[in-house]
Amino acid sequence: MSSNPVAETVASLMPRAKEELAELVAFESVADFDQFPRSESEGAADWIASALRAEGFQDVALLDTPDGTQSVYGYLPGPEGARTVLLYAHYDVQPPLDEAGWATPPFELTERDGRWYGRGAADCKGGVLMHLLALRALKANGGVPVHVKVIAEGSEEQGTGGLERYAEAHPELLAADTIVIGDAGNFRVGLPTVTSTLRGMTLLRVKVDTLEGNLHSGQFGGAAPDALAALIRVLDSLRAEDGSTTVDGLAADSAWEGLAYDEAQFRRDARVLDGVELIGSGSVADRIWARPAVTVLGIDCPPVVGATPSVQAGARALVSLRVPPGVDAAEATKLLQAHLETRTPWGARVAVEQIGQGQAFRADTTSPAYQAMADAMAVAYPGEEMQYAGQGGSIPLCNTLASLYPEAEILLIGLSEPEAQIHAVNESVSPKELERLSVAEAHFLLNYAAS
Repeated sequence: MSSNPVAETVASLMPRAKEELAELVAFESVADFDQFPRSESEGAADWIASALRAEGFQDVALLDTPDGTQSVYGYLPGPEGARTVLLYAHYDVQPPLDEAGWATPPFELTERDGRWYGRGAADCKGGVLMHLLALRALKANGGVPVHVKVIAEGSEEQGTGGLERYAEAHPELLAADTIVIGDAGNFRVGLPTVTSTLRGMTLLRVKVDTLEGNLHSGQFGGAAPDALAALIRVLDSLRAEDGSTTVDGLAADSAWEGLAYDEAQFRRDARVLDGVELIGSGSVADRIWARPAVTVLGIDCPPVVGATPSVQAGARALVSLRVPPGVDAAEATKLLQAHLETRTPWGARVAVEQIGQGQAFRADTTSPAYQAMADAMAVAYPGEEMQYAGQGGSIPLCNTLASLYPEAEILLIGLSEPEAQIHAVNESVSPKELERLSVAEAHFLLNYAAS
């Protein structure tokens, strides 16, 4: 990439990018205001708004979305008659989980073994920097050849749908010819990848009640219905013996036809302990990209330390279901709710509440923007050909944008490759990936403007 002025500019900007990412990571911008101060999210939003203004963006605004969070918007006009490209990222992050499990403080960007560690470094504050680097490199080499809109979401990780509902109420705001979602990742470091499908998701809270209050387990245990045991039994009914997801009425036999995912590589990426089996059937790609997957995210019950010998009167769980492309998330929600209600044993009272939902997404990879991206990836990753992969995660906004702007082409790239360990402790970003993907995005905008 040495004879490439765009690449040379991006390389020269990397020290500044590291400083800026450190500033952005320092905001504890978890959009759960019961756990984290709202001011931390507002601080991150203000930081992005200031960065956009510094790059000459107009109409920079903090959008108050219906879920009580803010998304940051800005518009950078290009040449007259040029196409419009929307660049997306999100600045909210997952909670750090077990802070003691981090080798370095989660909200302090730390370099170690050639990677930068910190919550949000890859998912998705690094995506904000990727967009900024690409635009700066273009400005330094003749200018940005398209109109650019940037949207940085403030609650993507919560699945509360604030930006989706805002976009539906203001459809002109995010209208674009092509949309680049900077919240996916390469299949592995150094292998340029666009994500062509996303699973949708639904999130349900289930509460089981059996007694008016807890009872002594010696005096009443054996006949008194235990709410925690009932909850465990209904949660277990969501999996077959091999671990496959089994929601009554929900198909779970689709096959993935793109890039294969080697099972040994998956074991390494997922850090599966020696001797522990993978769950489910079919290929790994079938299981994580083409089929539903249920996960129990949390259970409210007494902790082991301080527990008393009691039969539990009530217990709650948070259940996530990832929904493959081709399955309507609302229909999957109904099936999951019916399953939980009908499978709860002993006549226990069960209440199911929907917390969040997003539709699955499938891109049209035959569109001209994909050729422009493939050519750009070839420049940024010499000798490598762009791959198409699925992603097991969900970005509900994609389907909203696809329905609002049916003519728009949507591409998903980003920094969340397997080594990034997003959502886990010790999340990190590869600065080399940040550099190469910024070069790729800049060249994509050049190619797209010329096509």
